[in-house]
Amino acid sequence: MTIALDELNSLSPERTRELLRSCCGASRWVDGMNARRPFASVDELFRAADDVWASLGPDDWHEAFAHHPRIGEQRSAAAQDARAAAWSAGEQADVASANGSLHNELASVNRTYEQRFGHIYIVCAAGKSAGELLAIARDRLGNAPDVELRVAAEEQRKITRLRLQKLFTEST
Repeated sequence: MTIALDELNSLSPERTRELLRSCCGASRWVDGMNARRPFASVDELFRAADDVWASLGPDDWHEAFAHHPRIGEQRSAAAQDARAAAWSAGEQADVASANGSLHNELASVNRTYEQRFGHIYIVCAAGKSAGELLAIARDRLGNAPDVELRVAAEEQRKITRLRLQKLFTEST
């Protein structure tokens, strides 16, 4: 479903929440975006998305992370709607075609990452190969937990931006 900005501005709050939750699973982000409507332009919407995200903290970030499947998997811990699930699959398309050995390495690094940091490995995977995603994860394992949480939050912000763009430019 592609949507025009004036349509987003005129939808019911409930329907807007559904669309925005496809972009980011943090409830306070969704509510903050909903409260800022109407948006005068898509650029204003993107600025609002970044501003609202910047106002959130670790609990919100973890809530958003839970709405993503692990790299190399299809299901997230928290329920995703069909649009978000399709976007996740598309963002990880290069991983789906990776060989079994690479899938096993990704699964192993996912487990190690979660044990070290307490949340799934979040990365804006769009356009990245399975090998690149594996290398990024291994590199990030060297981060201090507080640093890595901020890195993961920034990756979530990038994913949210990408999905907002898709909301206005793609059909699903």
